[in-house]
Amino acid sequence: MSSPEAGSTIIYKRTAVELRGSALLRLTFQTIGIIYSDIGTSPLYTLNGIWSSSGPAPSREDVIGGVSAILWAITLLPLVKYAFITLRFATLEGEGGSFALFQGLYPPRSRDLGAERSLTGDSGSTLTRFPLPKASSLKERMRWPLLIWCLFGTSLTMADAIFTPAVSVTSAVGGIAVVRESVAEHIPPISIAFLVVLFLAQQFGTAKLSSVFSPIAFVWFLLLAGNGLYNVATYPGILRAFDPSRAVMLFVRTKDYELLAGVLLALTGCEAMFANVGQFNALSIQLSFSCLVYPSIILAYLGQGARLITDGEHVIQNIFYRSIAGPVNGGLWWITWFFALVATLIASQSMITATFSLLQQLIAMKSFPPLRMLYTSDTIQGQIYIPAANWLLMIGTIIIVAAFQDLAAMTNAYGFAVATVMFSTSVLIAVHIRYVKKRSVALALAYFAVFGFLDALFWGASIKKVPHGAWVPLMIGGCLSLLMMLWTWAKGLEDVFDAKNRQNLREFIHCEDMFEPPAGDYITSDEDDLTTYYFMESLGTIVPGGLSSQERKELVRIPTCAVFHKSTEGRGVPHSFVGLIRHWPALPQLMIFLSVSIVPVARVPVEDRYLVSKVRSMQGFYGVTYCVGFRDDFGVKMNDVIEKICSLEEKADPQRHSSYITDKLRRAAERTTHIVPRYHVVSRKVEKGRFSTVVNPLRTYLIEDIYRRLATIFPDVVNWSTSADEIIRVGINASI
Repeated sequence: MSSPEAGSTIIYKRTAVELRGSALLRLTFQTIGIIYSDIGTSPLYTLNGIWSSSGPAPSREDVIGGVSAILWAITLLPLVKYAFITLRFATLEGEGGSFALFQGLYPPRSRDLGAERSLTGDSGSTLTRFPLPKASSLKERMRWPLLIWCLFGTSLTMADAIFTPAVSVTSAVGGIAVVRESVAEHIPPISIAFLVVLFLAQQFGTAKLSSVFSPIAFVWFLLLAGNGLYNVATYPGILRAFDPSRAVMLFVRTKDYELLAGVLLALTGCEAMFANVGQFNALSIQLSFSCLVYPSIILAYLGQGARLITDGEHVIQNIFYRSIAGPVNGGLWWITWFFALVATLIASQSMITATFSLLQQLIAMKSFPPLRMLYTSDTIQGQIYIPAANWLLMIGTIIIVAAFQDLAAMTNAYGFAVATVMFSTSVLIAVHIRYVKKRSVALALAYFAVFGFLDALFWGASIKKVPHGAWVPLMIGGCLSLLMMLWTWAKGLEDVFDAKNRQNLREFIHCEDMFEPPAGDYITSDEDDLTTYYFMESLGTIVPGGLSSQERKELVRIPTCAVFHKSTEGRGVPHSFVGLIRHWPALPQLMIFLSVSIVPVARVPVEDRYLVSKVRSMQGFYGVTYCVGFRDDFGVKMNDVIEKICSLEEKADPQRHSSYITDKLRRAAERTTHIVPRYHVVSRKVEKGRFSTVVNPLRTYLIEDIYRRLATIFPDVVNWSTSADEIIRVGINASI
């Protein structure tokens, strides 16, 4: 095959966003409105999550111990673990979250775009995204267990995205009941109304939302810090909470381990820092958290603790709203309430955008059904909007608010998902330290001993809440993780089938009487001078290598164009081409075998969009790589492709017969059809000894009754802009 045209300037590998100076400051300011409002609105409900509003006010020592536990939990986990350690473990593309950690451990194979355009190279090699483990490698033996673990952690993060809006907005709206008790029974419908507005706004994209949200969140953090300083002045003794022994003595004295479940509420949203890193970058998140967010929320908790000590019986009913400086129902109170309400809406935004980022990673790795994705930024590939996910999150959040009614029940359910995801992240990072960063086993164990132990403490306290509401995120996360595992497994088997059934074009199609154009002027003719044959076994099974018992059939060339889409990586022609030619013995004049590469730029210039190679020995066969920017509409522009192909032909033989060939190609391209495979998957029987009678029926049910239907509902062409009238789906029986 000839080489593709030179001169392409496309960067094929996405990298993390690197900014300096004013651009970094702008990005840092944007993070305030997208990432931190979840952890920043935790002061609304955390202390009442430790000490119930309907119970007695705690003693002075208990308050100092509780605030100390909160301060050190925020310092050790969000600040140290996430901001300064975990963010260093983002992928080379800048993505974060549980699934990104798995990608770091088992990175996808680098694509050889030139080899993918080869139609006559070696084919039939096994393609697996998760190959069989090597018995000698502990890391390889851990592949599938770690994949299942990180999928479970990812699914719980998505479940968290349902509870974050429900808890945050309901807690803010509930503040009205402090001054208007009659409104208490109307809190759920009011909360739902605000949530609907939030989800409707998602279509405007992360950048536009952050331009509105960031200034509001900035003022909110200033209000938290200001109120905190004012309240600390009323009882400076609260500063003894910086002594970690006060937190230890609280649990020694009360022997109430479940208090940790309340402390956990102060940590909600810390996972969003890692999950959202793909929408920003690590440095911008570290700057905004350590310089603004961390000191603001620390002052807020200190101030609330001081007021709880000095005016406990009055404040305990709603610690946040009754600790606002000035009189209840005063001007500052209403200003704070307004910003609290808006901040909770922004808090919901952090987990919604995190969910979009996680889904983008899962879909790219074929671990989740394809969904329509809209890119909302020209500079950052991670800023996306997924309509289907947005509406499902909205429906789930509304159901949670309507079903639970009580804020305490929602916070019980909320904390379990947070603790489980935190522990999942610690496990994956410990493995990362050893196998990706290539550090010692001792360092990996030391990391897990510290942060895994802390996460396990919180997880143990929250698991006791399962009968009281935590079963809901556990159920949601379990269902999502089962879906992800099924799709990953079955899609992997389908891709293996596709790769094994690739054909070397020369072994499938044989040419006779190669075209030799007349010298001098040529006469345009619609008839091709090339006679083409293909070989097929009498039983109808096409095999490479030219085996015996083959029949020879002539393939008529017709003046049209067919674009065969290659669904997996690798050399050779796809199974859809082989299957179509078996049943329809004719060849279009122009045959294009298309591979797609999404590149890390917003829009690809037309001159760089298509890379073309041709088969020298067969006229009209071309391999094309379609380079798509992440904001480009997926639609193959045939005029642009033809110009690239004609340019290649003219360069191959500029003096003799290229004009004759290019004229025929242009006429053929006037009628173009896109051909994609549609696999009708069936489960093959596997030998598992005495377990075969159980394994095979279960395998058949999962593949044929569930995966096959899901693949029909969620087609691979969901993000295409090509008209459905121009697409033919070739049905192929795939035994997987």
